[in-house]
Amino acid sequence: MLESFLFIIFPYAVVILAIVVTVQRYLKRGFTYSSLSSQFLESKELFFGSVPWHYGILGVLTGHLLGLLFPRTVLWFNGVPLRLYLLESTGLALGLMCLVGIISLIARRIQSSRIRAVTSPMDVIVLLLLLGQVGLGVLTAICYRWGSSWYVTLAVPYLQSLFTLQPDVKTLGALPVVVKLHILNAYLLAAVFGFSRLVHMLVVPIHYLWRPYQVVIWNWNRRRVRRGAPRRQLQPAASSVPALEPSQKGQPVLTR
Repeated sequence: MLESFLFIIFPYAVVILAIVVTVQRYLKRGFTYSSLSSQFLESKELFFGSVPWHYGILGVLTGHLLGLLFPRTVLWFNGVPLRLYLLESTGLALGLMCLVGIISLIARRIQSSRIRAVTSPMDVIVLLLLLGQVGLGVLTAICYRWGSSWYVTLAVPYLQSLFTLQPDVKTLGALPVVVKLHILNAYLLAAVFGFSRLVHMLVVPIHYLWRPYQVVIWNWNRRRVRRGAPRRQLQPAASSVPALEPSQKGQPVLTR
């Protein structure tokens, strides 16, 4: 009963929640569709965390998507041991990049007081869920070999059954607990998607590539602003003053 709820009912409830909340937020609070970048507060640690995280997560998600869409092709590719080793090594390397990136981003928010001030409780929840998701993925890659092969033979049939509205959890019985937790954690991330900054992924500003240049016009009186600015005090230049000597008649005269 619990397995049916977690892997059949819960996924559909999560998808409905994510769609409803995301659409409602876009219609009523469209300006919140932003990552609310904190780069202007601190950028050095952000670079060392954001770059490995984004490159790593893009590679990992691409690998999961290819396995979901082309499971037979993945099995054919893994038929050659050398290609299987390369695929497994690449997946583990990308997972470790994600892990290093997310740990750096979390440490950055803990160490910087200015960034802690703009960190919401939802940000903390998302970061912890991402850390758990990446950690479980890396643990799976290290402890259970040839994940790219058993992923397409055990996990993909279950995921495809959800898309066809004919959920089948029979193949999940052969998966280890770590992999099941990895799947459930992904559902939790989808559940908080519409409430978090993750929604900025849906509004990639691709239209910036072809939109015309913007003309920026001053909307304030520069002369008035400059006139009201404090003026610099001019200091008298140091100069030598010729000495005066009294004349014989008592009148001062200039000396050369």
